[in-house]
Amino acid sequence: MELNLTKYQYKIKKEQRIALNGHSSFLLLFTGFSGSGKSTIANAIEYALHNQKIRTYVLDGDNIRKGINQNLGFSPEDRSENNRRVGEISKLFIDAGNVVLSAFVAPYKKDRENIKQTVGAANFIEVFVNTSLAECERRDVKGLYKKARAGEITNMTGISAPYEIPENPDIEITSDFSIEESVALILNRISHRLKI
Repeated sequence: MELNLTKYQYKIKKEQRIALNGHSSFLLLFTGFSGSGKSTIANAIEYALHNQKIRTYVLDGDNIRKGINQNLGFSPEDRSENNRRVGEISKLFIDAGNVVLSAFVAPYKKDRENIKQTVGAANFIEVFVNTSLAECERRDVKGLYKKARAGEITNMTGISAPYEIPENPDIEITSDFSIEESVALILNRISHRLKI
């Protein structure tokens, strides 16, 4: 099949989109346990960047699974495919000149590395939202931990499935940080990356 495919050469390049936008494009991958605050922080960052006239888009784990990845479950293989697709979608948004904020558990190191390789190391910032499993379970925002403890959910990260902690994340946020402090820290760390 691949032999019959030819990459189409578009007239408008990424560099032209970036010049039009007035800022660079890249991926912030927020990873951590369910309930760690990934989506909350990603949305707060998007709001702050939007107010600075930065073109953004948030890819949220649940939203992606309700649409393009609705055919995937939570087996290790399906999780890997979920993250592979997220990498490819992120690459498209980066090419379009957007700052992409992807909030996914992304429990496996190899999958996060694959996303990094897909978008390119220069376009990848890993944000580890390091909230303890105990705190995430205490919050239990979606009621998933309660269901997992009752045996109603299988392959729940941290309960019946592993989470491989990032060894050298670009940015680490802990539950000691408020949302405002998290946003300020991340914006400070990415400000130079936004410049063209």
